Amino acid sequence: MFKISKEKLNELYAKISAAMPLYLPLKKAGEVNYGLYEDGAEVSLETLKTVKSPKDLFFPQSETMMKFKTEGKNIEILDVREEQKPFVLFGVRACDFKAFDVLDRVFLADPVDTYYQSRRNAGVIVALACSRPEESCFCKAFGIDAAEPMADVTAWLDDKHLYWRANTEKGEALTSSLAALFEKGGKAEVEVQQKKTREIVEKLPFSHLDLSRFKPENLNELFELPVWQSLSEACLGCGACTFVCPTCQCFDIRDFKTNDGVIRFRCWDSCMYSDFTLMAAANSRTTQMQRYRQRFMHKLVYYPAQHDGLYSCVGCGRCVNKCPQRLNIVKVVKTIGGEKHD
Repeated sequence: MFKISKEKLNELYAKISAAMPLYLPLKKAGEVNYGLYEDGAEVSLETLKTVKSPKDLFFPQSETMMKFKTEGKNIEILDVREEQKPFVLFGVRACDFKAFDVLDRVFLADPVDTYYQSRRNAGVIVALACSRPEESCFCKAFGIDAAEPMADVTAWLDDKHLYWRANTEKGEALTSSLAALFEKGGKAEVEVQQKKTREIVEKLPFSHLDLSRFKPENLNELFELPVWQSLSEACLGCGACTFVCPTCQCFDIRDFKTNDGVIRFRCWDSCMYSDFTLMAAANSRTTQMQRYRQRFMHKLVYYPAQHDGLYSCVGCGRCVNKCPQRLNIVKVVKTIGGEKHD
């Protein structure tokens, strides 16, 4: 294990960014999101939750997939993909790192999404353990340890130092390139921080959500529950929950005609929208209740049924913070699980 003083973090960022692109939580216009590091950027590692998750680095909100040029009846397909060069994604929390496992099982399953795959192969992930979890966090309910995320590199931050441990070959290579900045030590300090973090997590209001009812064998029973109607009545269909969610993977593909051809692009979509999966004949889910139910049944029942019991939620709490109507997944779990909710 290694450590580096907080006063030298800018040197660390500069050395990494000199070798490859570095993405960090950056503060801009009062909000913190992952962005490309440049000299003078305001890094905010202390921010527990970026507004959007870092999935954007592997599954962009919008991306061009290909271009077409047409001349008469002839169509030329242009591959716009470029070779992905290595980059570092720094400061990923345990919940967001676990979300990559959820996305991998979708995009890296046959047929493999090569756009996503190339970015995953190129990325080196430095995860940052949590030291001050918030009340809206509930990663523990999904078996995630906020005190020790297992990425290519695991890091811990306290008032004086950043502690650093490589876990994979990618992590070892990055660590070797930064060796001159590090000094050995930090194991005892990390263990103290981990103990404190886990004690905080145990006391959080949503850490012990009861998920026992959300099983594949209960699918029909859960689907037919009348409580979905009352749960969804106040839903605005704004889609905020899906856009801040680190595991949502729905997208739309469209063609856009330009003066010299056609661009095919994809962008994030939301199952909460009335035109989601709209077909020529009709829409399979015509009410907001049906769309609301679809979102949470997928997170808690459909996805784990297909992926060895892995839930498609990591307890990051972004939807708890962002839903204007407080209709988040915690309310669903507590209501259907038989608990009272606020």
